[in-house]
Amino acid sequence: MSAAFDPAAHLPDDLLERIRGRAAGVDAENVFPDDDLAELRSAGYLRILVPEELGGAGLGLADATVLQQRLATAAPATALAVNMHLVWTAVALILRDRGLDDLEFVLTGAADGEVFAFGISEAGNDLVLFGSDTEARPLAGGGYAFTGTKIFTSLAPVWTQLGLHGLDDTDPDDPKLVFAFVPRSDAVVTRDDWDTLGMRGSQSRTTELHGAVSPPDRVARRVAPGPSGDPLVFGIFAAFELLLASVYTGVARRALDLAVDAAGSKKSKRTGLAAAQDPDVRRRVAAMAIAYDALPPQIAQLARDVEDGAGHGARWFSLLSGVKHRATTAAKGIVDDAMLVAGGASYFSRNELSRLYRDVLAGGFHPSDPESAHSAAATAWLGPLEGR
Repeated sequence: MSAAFDPAAHLPDDLLERIRGRAAGVDAENVFPDDDLAELRSAGYLRILVPEELGGAGLGLADATVLQQRLATAAPATALAVNMHLVWTAVALILRDRGLDDLEFVLTGAADGEVFAFGISEAGNDLVLFGSDTEARPLAGGGYAFTGTKIFTSLAPVWTQLGLHGLDDTDPDDPKLVFAFVPRSDAVVTRDDWDTLGMRGSQSRTTELHGAVSPPDRVARRVAPGPSGDPLVFGIFAAFELLLASVYTGVARRALDLAVDAAGSKKSKRTGLAAAQDPDVRRRVAAMAIAYDALPPQIAQLARDVEDGAGHGARWFSLLSGVKHRATTAAKGIVDDAMLVAGGASYFSRNELSRLYRDVLAGGFHPSDPESAHSAAATAWLGPLEGR
């Protein structure tokens, strides 16, 4: 992270407050935050990871994690939606830093106003990046046609390019996972099915692919199915886990701030003192703060390690899934405690903590889920299960 990096230069306080002011309405109406995206686009936020020479802000992954934490304090669903665009630009930057231009078109596209969405998740596919139920059919000239269904496609109403993967098994002895990008077309159907408990503004709808075509120059990689050290696969995993952890860390920070405000404003009828003077409240807030304080440094260090190409080797996947798991579980606990500090008022749907309580629950459903994170850690420390 550059010493000259100023988060407020890219996300000014007044912009954050306008986004915060719209968040409750977006959630209640279950709509996409179009005004948020318009203002973020105007502020150059979708180009923060694009190098300056290509028309962007020239920030790094560590800078982006800080900004996403900041944005999530205002509107978690907006941050989660934008996250998916930032993942692809981060992956492109990671590859570029390693001398690979496979996703240079993502950086130039983002500079020109393209919005990139993330089409990896599939119902029932616990292999996630390492396998796919989507068919990738090779076309003459090197392109691919994709047929299948993707779930949790954030930015669904507004994306212009969908980054996705599918399985090319035309050679049964040498199947390949194909990573590519498809534009919006009649072959892509977006279901209007996003009616969820929380994170409603992300509008992460289901996407049907009916032979959606990726041209040859948008086919980024063909790799063998299964765990892979391929730079593109690594880049996706690293950017996704770190930026996702950042969103939920931002939720945790906002809940902590709201709890502190509540503790200072509530007074006890019994003692006449503010709740902030109650030993039980103080201990609860202290526990929240201790849990929160551990998160930003972990994210920052791992993001710098990615930028620097640190040699964590086989431990990378457990480190990255671990920080995502810690961030989402800590955030959930912090929001729970914030509601107890704030009291019964937080139970009303109009209360911001009520919305954060619903939003934070989504953290457990994003890859890597708790089972995957623990499996990766067990393998890193104990070795693989025998016979596998």
